[in-house]
Amino acid sequence: MTNLATKWGVDESRFWIHGRMPQETVRFDEPTGLWNVYGHAETLAILEDPATYSSNTLRVFLTETNLDVGGAFEGNIAQMDPPFHGKMRKLVNRAFTPKTVADLAPRIATLTHEFLDEVSGGDRVELVSALAYPLPVIVIAELLGVPADERDLFRGWVDKIFDNAQQVSLKPTEEEQRDIEDSLRRTRGLQTYLGDLADERRRTPREDLLSKLAEAKVDGQRLSPTEVANFATMLLFAGHVTATMLIGNTLLCLDAEPDIEARLRADRSLLPSAIEESLRYLTPFSTVHRATVTDVEIAGQRIPKDQVVAVRLGAANRDERVFARPHTFDPGRHPNPHLGFGRGIHFCIGAPLARLEGRIALDILLDRFPVLRADPEQPPTFLPSTDLTGVKSLTLVTSE
Repeated sequence: MTNLATKWGVDESRFWIHGRMPQETVRFDEPTGLWNVYGHAETLAILEDPATYSSNTLRVFLTETNLDVGGAFEGNIAQMDPPFHGKMRKLVNRAFTPKTVADLAPRIATLTHEFLDEVSGGDRVELVSALAYPLPVIVIAELLGVPADERDLFRGWVDKIFDNAQQVSLKPTEEEQRDIEDSLRRTRGLQTYLGDLADERRRTPREDLLSKLAEAKVDGQRLSPTEVANFATMLLFAGHVTATMLIGNTLLCLDAEPDIEARLRADRSLLPSAIEESLRYLTPFSTVHRATVTDVEIAGQRIPKDQVVAVRLGAANRDERVFARPHTFDPGRHPNPHLGFGRGIHFCIGAPLARLEGRIALDILLDRFPVLRADPEQPPTFLPSTDLTGVKSLTLVTSE
């Protein structure tokens, strides 16, 4: 299946999808100033040691660049370390418990059918716009308490934030710096919207997640409006972006392996393992970043204090020391210790929801369409950021 990348023109920067791996497990990249880590064991060691590898990479970026981020990252749980990270995460853990997530199944199924009803009758469907994007957006918007008549506005901000090709760099060019600043401006629009909504919830609480955040206290202090807005923004991303990529990526994998698709159609109990293998094979969030708190040594490489480490999850999920035939899509793979949702204290809080949405959506798609084949006349396009692996568009032929 290594021809998937070549067939659909996946960018060469995602070399692991092309079936290639670097000789070095750890490598310094001079143009970006980042230390790249590609190995599975090395990735685990980093993600499970927040005392040595801090999530607060912003302090290094701001030292090395001239970016003015304002309050864009205040309350951003992805940038937090213990103990404050744990206190903030507890505020929303109950929204993503197994029971709470399982109770969403009927709503997810209803929405899936409604979206597919809108595109039924033809012989083609553009999966991302028809289902893979709107489904998880609506689910997380309902959890947060975003008014139904404002969800299109909600979606528009997210589209703009992710529709850019910028990569993380400690040495951004002038053009790259302008792109970053533009992305921050777009993010602030969403954060302002959510902050205003949180203020309204403080005055008139409801039974939604935004109300709980607006009323919550950490160490006896209420979160500021900016903290609530930024926290809610991260929940939005955790709650829907992974699911969007997961659904599209899994169908792309099945398109390349028709025999596996046939087995899934005959036995839907195989869907969960196919989803796990998709998360390994086409890892949605393929890179996370950490900052060294002290001098460290990884795989024989000495990395000084206050350096940014780019942890390449997508490459770690192809490490042949851990995965037999790593460049083969194998839903029967067992064990499958992939890192598609990260690991450690920052393990993706939306993972149970993304898995459920993926399973239900794929099950219904297989029920409703006798054929799900990528249209060679309208090849898939991919999200431009090299830190993300997911289809931006995927047109499927749905009948013979």
